[in-house]
Amino acid sequence: MSITDVLSADDIAAALLECQDPDTFEPQKFFQTSGLAKMSASQVKDVFRFIDNDQSGYLDEEELKFFLQKFESGARELTESETKSLMAAADNDGDGKIGADEFQEMVHS
Repeated sequence: MSITDVLSADDIAAALLECQDPDTFEPQKFFQTSGLAKMSASQVKDVFRFIDNDQSGYLDEEELKFFLQKFESGARELTESETKSLMAAADNDGDGKIGADEFQEMVHS
């Protein structure tokens, strides 16, 4: 699966442009601009599986660091503060990782 199988390349490019500078990544804005927020719960979970590098069923901070690069290989890494902020926004049970349901809830919040 390629991310452009489910999201428009133009929408992804626009979302990445909005957060190209360090410490400018805002999850909700990214989800809106990229088109993720408009997707069904099932489609968002498909994207989650694509982002989940090790296929563990969870995203940890190391995977989140490379979140933008899953949408475009040349994109920047998230800063430490952006990574921690993204984790805090989705890790509802406080276990230090984001499950598919938590990710879907964050995208649609």
